[in-house]
Amino acid sequence: MSEDYLVRDIGLAEEGERQIEWVSRRMPVLNGLREKFERTGEFRNKRVALCIHLEAKTAHLALSIKKLGADVWITGSNPLSTKDEVAAALAKHGVHVYAKHAASREEYFSFIHSILRDGMDAAVDDGGDICEYLHEHPEYGQNMLGICEETTTGVNRLRALEATGRLRYPAVAVNDAGSKHLFDNRYGTGQSTWTAITHLTNMNVAGKTVVVVGYGWVGKGVAARAAGLGAEVIVTEIDPWKALEARMDGYRVMRMTDAAPLGDFFVTTTGAESVIRFDHMEKMKDGAFLANAGHFDFEIDIQTLKKNSVSAARVRDEIDEYMLWNQKRLYLLASGGIVNIAGGLGHPADIMDMSFSVQLSCLHHFLSSPKLEPKIYPVPVEIDRIVVEEKLKAEGISIDK
Repeated sequence: MSEDYLVRDIGLAEEGERQIEWVSRRMPVLNGLREKFERTGEFRNKRVALCIHLEAKTAHLALSIKKLGADVWITGSNPLSTKDEVAAALAKHGVHVYAKHAASREEYFSFIHSILRDGMDAAVDDGGDICEYLHEHPEYGQNMLGICEETTTGVNRLRALEATGRLRYPAVAVNDAGSKHLFDNRYGTGQSTWTAITHLTNMNVAGKTVVVVGYGWVGKGVAARAAGLGAEVIVTEIDPWKALEARMDGYRVMRMTDAAPLGDFFVTTTGAESVIRFDHMEKMKDGAFLANAGHFDFEIDIQTLKKNSVSAARVRDEIDEYMLWNQKRLYLLASGGIVNIAGGLGHPADIMDMSFSVQLSCLHHFLSSPKLEPKIYPVPVEIDRIVVEEKLKAEGISIDK
């Protein structure tokens, strides 16, 4: 076991091992690709960094990369989603892991530094923090062959760098692959968000009004699952095309200020800041639940909520009650972190099997190619297609040619 790690409690490793073992048996596409790449050897003696939601399925990806011969360094991309037992298990396996659940902002960026300080050959990023750190400290990125970006938020940050001519490293927009966003963002987030919300609240969804903020792929999945549970769904949007699409999918569409008094559950899915403001919260009904399914915890204006509340109390595991001046109580889930992981188990393993197969394949692409120029690349179409075809095969499905 490497001594180069920092976790909350190494004694939690046994529980983390059980969780990783469970998901590892349910990710056949990733396991098959790992066996294929073992024969070619591109990962051997390479240094790979991952900044990603640190839970059992991402741990299986990290261990797969290590089994291919790479030296692996990892931290959690969101401290509220980090599972301490999984971090401990990775440390036991010799992964250089720097992560703690609910780490402070200062600790979080010290962890980013720790996984990048010795220079990496490739990276898996989830939200763009590795990329940003390497642009602020280019001395750590001299060997970087490529960055694989997992999320919509992260890809948007990459595009902002590219648009201003400041992108220093080649990057692949993993999120844009059909085998990722069509399934992970929609079905994975949709199901796991409601699994977490219903588990935390112990509330029925049928007959309730659900307000979904944003109608991208994540919003579509959250809305569809809410409707499937029997809820009335309202969508708020700023994009006229997406707003019309939501309407034609059968949902009510309106401004947030009009939806605020109607909702029983509010779920943000945008990646944008303060899409639920305090002036919206003041209009909400007593007992409304607030949850975030976006990458960062700033979609709900939590700081203003805290500052203007008469009282605050932790009333259930991962549920905080805020009493407003008008005697209305609002319930914030998972401290505003990404609710399906911070308050649940994250995406289903068989969904993440596809996303992480794309990640592993794109890492292999960078490590086996001549050094590429610094720009954003799409996932190679052959990788996208292979992952979907292997998933169909794992499901026992044959299709016409």
